[in-house]
Amino acid sequence: MKETFYITTPIYYPSGKLHIGNTYTTVLCDTINRYKNLRGFDTRYLTGMDEHGQKVQTVALELGKTPQEHVDDIAEDTKKLWNMLDIQYDDFIRTTEKRHKTIVKQIFEKLLDQDDIYLGEYEGYYCMPDESFFTETQLGENHTCPDCGRPTTIVKEESYFLRLSKYEKRLLDFIDKNPDFITPESRKNEVVSFIKQGLFDLSVSRTSFDWGIKVISNPAHVVYVWIDALSNYISALGYGTDDNSLYEKYWKGDEVIHVVGKDILRFHAIFWPIMLMALDIPITFKLYAHGWYMMKDGKMSKSKGKVVYPEPLIERYGLDPVRYYLLRELPYAGDGVFTPEDFVARTNFDLANDFGNLLNRTINMINKYFDSNLEKPKPSNSSFDEELIQKTQDTVLAFQTNMDELKVAAAIQEIWSLVSRTNKYIDETTPWVLAKDEDKKVDLQRVMYNLVEAIRHIGILLRPILLEASEELFKQLNISEHLQTWESLKWGELGDIEVTKSPVPIFPRLDKETEEEYLTNLLNNKVVPVKAIEEDLIDISDFAKLDIVVGEILECAKHPDADKLLVSKINTLDKVRQIVSGISAYYTPEELVGKKVVVIKNLKPVKIRGILSEGMILAGKNKKDLEVLSVNALNAGDKIS
Repeated sequence: MKETFYITTPIYYPSGKLHIGNTYTTVLCDTINRYKNLRGFDTRYLTGMDEHGQKVQTVALELGKTPQEHVDDIAEDTKKLWNMLDIQYDDFIRTTEKRHKTIVKQIFEKLLDQDDIYLGEYEGYYCMPDESFFTETQLGENHTCPDCGRPTTIVKEESYFLRLSKYEKRLLDFIDKNPDFITPESRKNEVVSFIKQGLFDLSVSRTSFDWGIKVISNPAHVVYVWIDALSNYISALGYGTDDNSLYEKYWKGDEVIHVVGKDILRFHAIFWPIMLMALDIPITFKLYAHGWYMMKDGKMSKSKGKVVYPEPLIERYGLDPVRYYLLRELPYAGDGVFTPEDFVARTNFDLANDFGNLLNRTINMINKYFDSNLEKPKPSNSSFDEELIQKTQDTVLAFQTNMDELKVAAAIQEIWSLVSRTNKYIDETTPWVLAKDEDKKVDLQRVMYNLVEAIRHIGILLRPILLEASEELFKQLNISEHLQTWESLKWGELGDIEVTKSPVPIFPRLDKETEEEYLTNLLNNKVVPVKAIEEDLIDISDFAKLDIVVGEILECAKHPDADKLLVSKINTLDKVRQIVSGISAYYTPEELVGKKVVVIKNLKPVKIRGILSEGMILAGKNKKDLEVLSVNALNAGDKIS
């Protein structure tokens, strides 16, 4: 029987678009969940929306919508974003759903009946954006919210209270007996310190607005956000219903993980376990509270316009570079900083140079030296081979340890340590030298095999992290599905090899100056977002202005000052024209010489990085590939129409 694994994000508040901070939490959980799936666990992944509260009602009114219409729109946008990120969640809980509201009402009445909730009157400082009350000693300067820095207002109203103080000692004892209940260690220490200062009973209902779950026994009150929101982790499993099989299986299963940002630590580390104690529900979860993604000048803030949204990043760079950067740059116990320079550097150096180039050059060497087919060689006693094999096996163990401890950034570093060691293996064994000596053919065969076997291991470890690149790696190496599994992480499982004859770089290099400028403008809200536009039709006279002909490439070379550019001399019959094209990530100069390509020849000549360009080569492109349009039967100068 498989071990069970249940992982949750916090349910997100519908205050607007989700930024890369929310995206990080969701991608992190997705990655951990995929890892557990890879390991063979029976997994369940929950995310969703926290849709009640005064702020939702106020924002909806400002937008001219009902609260339900507003949260429906935000929930739909959120699902679209998770789909764009290929998040494989099993359930998307919304607190406005009947299945959730029914359970929250039952929970509230049970706590009320057993006197864990009582009726009183509350007067305190309230922050509407955070839906939180604070004592005067907790406030910032000028009575501002200690969490978001915005003004608070004094609220006085009848309220129900949850007896936190009753469970103070029991919670401290539980944390003491379960030292890994809250991670990292610094967060646990913060929680313990907070509890030891003394817990005040928590206001858990409101009467000043009605957008919420009404208390059955006193409908003038709506259930306040934290009892409502926190209950989602069990309401989504069918707790309290006739069909509670998911609750029995996953909540009472082998492993339950709540992943939250550090800003909502105390709600999950104090309020939620106390609620469970009062309800006599076992506390089976462990809590991981991660840090924030910051800007260079501080915390991201929608109100201050300092925020990064994931959509334009994915649209421009693809899914994997965004996932990689988010997971790699936020340390386990600290904060991360999003900068244009680091994003471009991670993509170019880690993904394109170290990883992508390792795969590409390995395939090219197998094609060159073995015509794409490689028989499995006999092992040797070479020290270089033994070191690579040992490093690969050590990396698998280190990766597993870090992933089990939710240290995803550290796990990625372990993979890249193996990538680096595999690149070094090429330098040590010098296959280009071995290829010159027919007596070294067996040694060359063994080196190529070892490279593919190391890369296969890297691909398996990357499956939860780089979703498209890992798939493309296996495709280009022609690795069977049964050799893409966790169980196949054993050296020598690979048999004979037949790689693709047409390798394509997985991660084309980015132009540093162009992309850093784009990202800087994006962070400063100077990039116009992609919007759906009405169809913009042209008539035939507009198309007729283009002079499109066949051109034969006579010469081609790399641009001396730009890695992405190639400079071609192209015969279009009327003249031999020079054209600069950004296609070096997809073609070598040698591959293009002799091709008959499609050229727009009446473009105004321009200088591109100092070299004159007298036209444009047409090409097609998708997220992974670029292909120059070419012809066979036509000749240079023939008209395209």
